[in-house]
Amino acid sequence: MAGRGSARERGSLETVTLAGLGAFALAARRGDELADELAARVGVERDELRAALADVVAAWRREAQRLGESTGSTASRLGSELGVASREAVEGLELRVAQLEHRVKLLERS
Repeated sequence: MAGRGSARERGSLETVTLAGLGAFALAARRGDELADELAARVGVERDELRAALADVVAAWRREAQRLGESTGSTASRLGSELGVASREAVEGLELRVAQLEHRVKLLERS
C-alpha cells in the first residue's frame, strides 16, 4: 500500500526526472555501440568510457532520488502549513470512526 501512496505523492519534478532516466536506460541498450564510437573518437579505451558513463548515470540516479525526497518533504510541509490533514491522520480518524460506529451498534442491540 505504501508503494501506491508514494507513487501518487510523487512530485512532477521527480516524475520528469525519472522519465528522463527511463529514457536514458532505454538508450543504454545501445551503450556498447555508443561506447565503441565515442572511444574511437575521443581516443580512450572502451572500458574507461563505460566507467565514466556509469558514473554519470549513478550521479543522475542519486540526484533524482534526492529531488524526490526533497519534493516529498516540501509537499508535506506545504500541506501542514495549509492545514491539510496527512493521509495517516485521515486513516487514523477513519479507524476511530469505525470503532465508534461498532460501539454504537453494540449499545443499540442492548
